[in-house]
Amino acid sequence: MVAQMMSLEKGNGYDVPAKLTGQVIICSIIAAFAGLMFGYDIGISGGVTSMDEFLKKFFPAVYVKKHMVHEDNYCKYDNQKLQLFTSSLYLAAIVASFFASHCCKRYGRKLTIQLASIFFIIGVVLNTTAVNLMMLIFGRLFLGAGVGFGNQAVPLFISEIAPSNKRGLLNVLFQFLITIGIFFANIVNYLSSKYIRSNGWRVSLGVAAIPSIFLALGSLIIVETPTSLIERGKNEEGLRALKKIRGMENVEKEYNHILRSTEMAKKIKTPFRNLFKRSSWPQLLCGTILQVFQQLTGINVVMFYAPVLFQTMGLGANASLLSTLITGSVNSLSTVVAIFGADYFGRRVLLIEGAIQMLAAQGVVGGILAAYLKATNMIPKFAAVIVLVMICVFVMGFAWSWGPLGWLVASEIYPLETRTAGFFFAVSTNMIFTFIVAQAFLSMLCTMKSAIFFMFASFVLVMGLFVVFLLPETKGIPIDEMNERVWKKHWLWKRCFDEKEDANTDSVN
Repeated sequence: MVAQMMSLEKGNGYDVPAKLTGQVIICSIIAAFAGLMFGYDIGISGGVTSMDEFLKKFFPAVYVKKHMVHEDNYCKYDNQKLQLFTSSLYLAAIVASFFASHCCKRYGRKLTIQLASIFFIIGVVLNTTAVNLMMLIFGRLFLGAGVGFGNQAVPLFISEIAPSNKRGLLNVLFQFLITIGIFFANIVNYLSSKYIRSNGWRVSLGVAAIPSIFLALGSLIIVETPTSLIERGKNEEGLRALKKIRGMENVEKEYNHILRSTEMAKKIKTPFRNLFKRSSWPQLLCGTILQVFQQLTGINVVMFYAPVLFQTMGLGANASLLSTLITGSVNSLSTVVAIFGADYFGRRVLLIEGAIQMLAAQGVVGGILAAYLKATNMIPKFAAVIVLVMICVFVMGFAWSWGPLGWLVASEIYPLETRTAGFFFAVSTNMIFTFIVAQAFLSMLCTMKSAIFFMFASFVLVMGLFVVFLLPETKGIPIDEMNERVWKKHWLWKRCFDEKEDANTDSVN
């Protein structure tokens, strides 16, 4: 039996007893499997696009360039269609997240997660059986719809069922399973490339069915969040769900608080418009800018194109996939630090430390490539080893900071009346910048060469300064008390709150 850990959420005049129950843990793990699927999609694309059989079938021009001895090392993979294979998933996710935000609010978090699993399964079937590029892209679009629905619903789901003092631990499970998915994809890519060869890419793409089916079946047994049920007028069901996830009958204080928050939220008929009111500026800016910065770290350059990057340095196909396997394992293990550290050290400490670590690692990688990797040579072995080590250091820094905490902070800072709308902006912003980076990276690598790493390093410097001066700490604060206890006490953001505006919330269409 899972040990039940008691906590006490102290708010504005109320104390809410909360247990971390087995029910909450199981529901969080099942929901977070959407992250596993997302991570698998991230990890699988880079390995598949480095497989010769895949390139010959769908991108013959890239295959020819790859094997031309005199082709510029930095430009071997510069092909818009190849980049579209990777980035089309995120283009679909941008559109899907808009519909997912409405689905979350009107039909609940649970149904949105179920729809995500269905989109994932359809995408896997199309990709695995693809006979032409169009079928392949359509498969990626369905996977993107799954990512949009899953990324919209899961962090909200976990934040709403978790006790506030364990919200970081449980929400980071989503990012942890993303890293497990990437690592799992790296293993599958390596084995498929080495032992299956001709149809290895089909196996790599088809294995994604495993987490998709698990999510589909698991989503049938998870409970809906009490907040979502009460928000949709199902108060009795909400009360029963709250008792179930808390493992106790005495939940009246928490129930009444959710009820009050819901009644206030119902007065807001236009949550998207209210996001642009002055009092919503702090959450909107911080929630979305974290997603921009998360992608401008350059992490998805490593996750998407690591095999391509290592082959660019002169490593063979299997060696590059093996190197990617190493970075994937580092990514997964380092995320464990965030699972426990987010609620112990706080969000800000990890974000600042991660930025410093990534800045140093990218500077070293850029310097080595600038010094040793020219247009047609192979990088010396010792330099390749240093690059691999520094990329692992970079991945470590991201995995215990900006990776999981970008999603965590964005899911916990909004009041209920703008929560789904606000998180839509966070998810869609993340997908937009993921799409931009994925679509542009290979062309940028060809044009900028090693300087691309210095460009990402400059972004890391800016985002570290942003956290130091503008991002408040949200550790241990009940999700519905963020305005009173966080934003209204921040040296800058408190200026956005006006008592008259608070009293005149938008209650009409």
